[in-house]
Amino acid sequence: MNSIPVVVLAGFLGSGKTTVLNHLLGNRGGTRIGVVVNDFGSIEVDAMSVAGQVGDSMVSLGGGCLCCAVDGSELDAYLEKLADPVHRIDVIVIEASGLAEPQELVRMLVASENPAVRYGGMVQIVDAAEFDATRARHPETDRHLAVADLVVLNKTDRVDAAERARIEGALGRLCAPGIPVVGADHGRIDPELLFDRRPWTETRGQLSFEDLLAQAHDHDGDHAGHAHTAYESTEFVSEQALSPRRFIDFLDRRPAGLYRIKGYAYFGVPGHDERYEVQAVGRFLGFAPQPWGRGEPRLTQLVLIGSGTDGPALLRELEGCREAEPWRAGPESMWGVLRYVHRPAAPERERGSGDPDIDPAPGADFEADLDPDFDPDPDAGADPGAEAESDPGFGY
Repeated sequence: MNSIPVVVLAGFLGSGKTTVLNHLLGNRGGTRIGVVVNDFGSIEVDAMSVAGQVGDSMVSLGGGCLCCAVDGSELDAYLEKLADPVHRIDVIVIEASGLAEPQELVRMLVASENPAVRYGGMVQIVDAAEFDATRARHPETDRHLAVADLVVLNKTDRVDAAERARIEGALGRLCAPGIPVVGADHGRIDPELLFDRRPWTETRGQLSFEDLLAQAHDHDGDHAGHAHTAYESTEFVSEQALSPRRFIDFLDRRPAGLYRIKGYAYFGVPGHDERYEVQAVGRFLGFAPQPWGRGEPRLTQLVLIGSGTDGPALLRELEGCREAEPWRAGPESMWGVLRYVHRPAAPERERGSGDPDIDPAPGADFEADLDPDFDPDPDAGADPGAEAESDPGFGY
């Protein structure tokens, strides 16, 4: 079963999270989006503003911060509801309260025991016009930016070029190294930066709201101001397996302008012959091993989306990741990949043996995503490849 990515939209009150969410909903093509709206206070204004666009796929938590839940069980219940196959949801977006602690929310998602969902990255929305005032009112802004996978600098139409450059420079210092910053006005960002869009032809005719949106887009011939015009897409296909170590090195060094990577990688390492789904949003990186379809050719197929990137240079680097004799590689060559494979948290009764060879460090994958200096010592714990090979539920 393929898991559903869960993307978190975070940002302080007034930054434009609901505007961004509504833009994603209005430009999703045939993609089915499940929405969790977490308003602060008893009047759920944000929930009402998106309710007409997602119907029964929206759940609203209300009553304050989602991250205040002690064990995250309420969130798990809502995610389980949205992940029910009857809804055929492709992606879930959580609009966090403007007063939420996004790091705690992300930890809940990473620790979720639901194999039907996986963490898909945290996007921090920043108000360009109120950047300094927001940092003064909310000193925790710097901490939130430090754990973001992608930053959307919203309301850029309200600042001049010099001010925007100053803010982008400050964001470069506040964010982890290499975190991409996407400029936007009125919340208009390309949904492809966060999730895959299905073509309209797959769902047109099923919902009248989608039909109306499709007609509106079909009659809008002016694409000059659309967000996607600022991005370039580079595609890479290889019949030859990739070296997992060289591929991870490439991903670790990817330029800040490379906003998204999606597709499948084939490594061909003994014991790891699956195809590995690759999803990167900003600096967030995740792999998900999946079985090949019957008769499906063993290929690496990747799409790289960015702005100001050098497509030919990216292709040359990826070509340098090819491996002529993958069968000679040992299982340790996969450790760099496996650290980014999400594993649902084990139930409490299965934890706590105290033996590091039995109990891998909890949250290791999450620490690797949040801490750029995190460097696990493979000699200090169990061989991650052993669990992958022995546990049929490993990955999705």
